[in-house]
Amino acid sequence: MKAKNKIITAVLLSAGAAVGTALINKYIKMSAVARNLLTQPEPRCYRWRLGNIYYTKTGTGKPLLLVHDLTHASSSCEWDSLIPLLKEYYTVYTIDLLGCGRSEKPNLTYTNFLYVQLLNDFVKSEIGRRTNIVATGASAPIVTMACGYNPDLFEQMMFINPDSLLSCSHIPGKSAKCYKFILDLPIIGTLLYNFASARSIISKTFSESYFYNPYDVNPHNIDKYHESAHLGDSPKSVYASVQCNYTKCNITKTLEKIDNSIYILGGEAEPDIDLTIKEYTKCNPAIESSTIVNTRHLPQLENPEEVSATVQMFFN
Repeated sequence: MKAKNKIITAVLLSAGAAVGTALINKYIKMSAVARNLLTQPEPRCYRWRLGNIYYTKTGTGKPLLLVHDLTHASSSCEWDSLIPLLKEYYTVYTIDLLGCGRSEKPNLTYTNFLYVQLLNDFVKSEIGRRTNIVATGASAPIVTMACGYNPDLFEQMMFINPDSLLSCSHIPGKSAKCYKFILDLPIIGTLLYNFASARSIISKTFSESYFYNPYDVNPHNIDKYHESAHLGDSPKSVYASVQCNYTKCNITKTLEKIDNSIYILGGEAEPDIDLTIKEYTKCNPAIESSTIVNTRHLPQLENPEEVSATVQMFFN
């Protein structure tokens, strides 16, 4: 009888803990998205086969597609300071990749090829002509592969602080697969994701990794990234896929064969950016490059004027 009571007590305690944790997860999500900071006055929607894709279009001239970095908190708000400087010269498109920002966030494993298909389909359907493209960080390898599969869709490409070729080559190992399994769990996985997506963590990332001068970080941008990280049905799915290397792909062979013009723009304070540029130019000697002083991973937020000038110089 005592053993039975102990089992019942353990079950009730476990159930209570699960319900409590689920309520905490719900509260974190609701409080993060309550301010609707990512809402745009004229949102556009591309109805892709795996989910609705949010994008914006403004300006006149040749098409220019801006693709944000591939992280769980990134979205097209990455380009908010740059768009006003470019829309006089280009028809500027921004896209929230599947699993990011205001786009749908289905519960699935996100891969490099999934995003390659998305970009190619988006350019065909919504732009309808060859386009210039700018991509940040982990999205640069995706754009590289998209161009490799369908070079006729793209004209010139600019990569802002792209992932190193070594980083692109990482594949999911046993520990990564185990971590993804845990993250995919409904309650504990969501709680772990909420810890990783806390506003304090995003603020620390901005201060230590994204900006050269932490005092230049705008708290409003942190709030937008925090909201982006919690919008949608399953925001943790893209986080799990990125963290566990499912979105990685070896781009070396593709980079060697690409005939499109490529420009690498680096933040001078970005770790190992000179080495990364050397890796890329070794694969494709035609690649041009430059760096912007006193910037780090997101120069489009730190010094949008200089980034705009470089974009206009390259995409002339």
